Amino acid sequence: MAATPHPHSPTTEAPVLLVMGSGDRRYREYIVAAVSRHFRLWLLDAHEPSWQLPYVEGTSLLDTKNLDELLVEAKKVMQQLPVVGVFTYDESLVHAAARLAEALGLPGSAPDAVLACRDKATTRARLVAADVPQPACTPVATAAEARGAADRTGYPVVIKARGLAGSLGVVRADDGDAVEAAFEAASSANWPGVPRYEADVLVEEYLTGPEISIDAVVVDGVCTPMIVARKQVGMDPYFEETGHTVDAADPLLQDPELLDQLHRIHQVLAFEHGATHTEFKLTPKGPRLVEINARLGGDFIPLIGMLATGTDPAVAAAQVAAGLTPDTAPKARKTAAIRFLYPESDCEAVEVTVRTDLFGPTVHSAVATAGPGTTLALPPRAYMNRYGYVIAVGEDRDQVTADADAAPTLVELRSRPLDA
Repeated sequence: MAATPHPHSPTTEAPVLLVMGSGDRRYREYIVAAVSRHFRLWLLDAHEPSWQLPYVEGTSLLDTKNLDELLVEAKKVMQQLPVVGVFTYDESLVHAAARLAEALGLPGSAPDAVLACRDKATTRARLVAADVPQPACTPVATAAEARGAADRTGYPVVIKARGLAGSLGVVRADDGDAVEAAFEAASSANWPGVPRYEADVLVEEYLTGPEISIDAVVVDGVCTPMIVARKQVGMDPYFEETGHTVDAADPLLQDPELLDQLHRIHQVLAFEHGATHTEFKLTPKGPRLVEINARLGGDFIPLIGMLATGTDPAVAAAQVAAGLTPDTAPKARKTAAIRFLYPESDCEAVEVTVRTDLFGPTVHSAVATAGPGTTLALPPRAYMNRYGYVIAVGEDRDQVTADADAAPTLVELRSRPLDA
């Protein structure tokens, strides 16, 4: 466990956050960069740092799942620097971060509350017991159990992995014959560091209607929504996330039924301090929870939220982790959107080209995320296998939408089919 000093700070007197994990530079650097302008950062990571170094005060290489190891290293850092909190945006580390914060006496929700968010079966059970409307949900361990649960629930059903996020391994099954393949897809989906359960797959009632997410901060039990992102999904019967749109003036931010459910969910799960990403379907019967995560949203949702509102959810989440009450009021009234690009079929990328000459007036950025030789496979073979994305932002919502939807012409993929 070597600690490697690397001077970087907004001021030499700024407080320090312990940042657990850092992730893929392409999708995470914007968070580290934003937070480093407000706090000095000390990175606790299982991987040798590289791109993170300009943003951090120091780094410790260690097993981020081992609480004893984390405590020893954190206490060493605290002897040198004014550590005020533990911060993570990594789904696989939220429970370890909560345990570390609790052991160090730093701000955060109880580890049990974080686990109640991570384990979708526990989430449903606690909310049902508290009379918060929920879709029918049955944990199962085998394909036969899944088919029985689906028959009882009524078709179509959604079959999903119990502890994953980001729509990984989530499949709609329209009849009994589709359940077995859906169970296989859900049970085989995995993500490093995500726990598995004896009954590891959920069979849930299918919810109809648009899907949204709410990124919020919670301080002393008070939940403050910052942004609503309207989600696009594709690759039916899978639910691969293909885009998000944030309007700073979205009327859902004032919707009493939605906000009441949001507050009740946090209250029942006893999540009292931190940042959350909560997904809902807006069904004909009202909003219904899809899942809640004890962290910031992924897929650049905090970034497009910042571009739309002028207030950064990532910075707000870090401030809450430090025991501060952030200013969450919007400073701008814009719309921002992101669209992710997938191939039409499984392939190998030959070349990905960004066509800056075709940018519309609200295009903020267009990025190629796959280089030559990258394998691009679609569900159920692989998930989130994108070759690029486009972000648009502006005051004219229709223009933003048009520019974002032009993403396939702005980032061109040349590919060859994968060998069978």
